[in-house]
Amino acid sequence: MAKLYTNENVPLPVAEELRRLGHDVMTVQESGLGGQSVPDHSVLTFAIDQGRGLITLNRRHFVKLHEATPGHPGIIVCTTDSDFVALAARIDAAVRGTPSLAGKLIRVNRRH
Repeated sequence: MAKLYTNENVPLPVAEELRRLGHDVMTVQESGLGGQSVPDHSVLTFAIDQGRGLITLNRRHFVKLHEATPGHPGIIVCTTDSDFVALAARIDAAVRGTPSLAGKLIRVNRRH
C-alpha cells in the first residue's frame, strides 16, 4: 500500500478510510503542522522528506508545484466530495492502479 500525507484541507474521515483500506496515512495535524497556515511548498517539502505521496484538495497550487518540483513522491489532487468514503475509494483505486507514485500527478475527480 501507499505511504500518504494529507494536506490540511483533506477531511479526517478520508484519511481514516484510506487507513482502513490498508494505506499508511499521516495527516498534517498528526505531523504537528496543522492550523499553522504552512505554505504549500513547505507542505510538499515535508511530504518529500517523509517519502509520502501528498493528497490535497488544493488542485491549482499543487499542479503548479508538481511542474516545478519533479522529484516529489507523488501528488494526488482531488475535487471536493462530501461523500468521504467514496472519495477515499477513488483515491485508493487511483493509487492501486499506479505502480509508483514518484513524480506523478494523479487527478481524482468527483463522479457526477
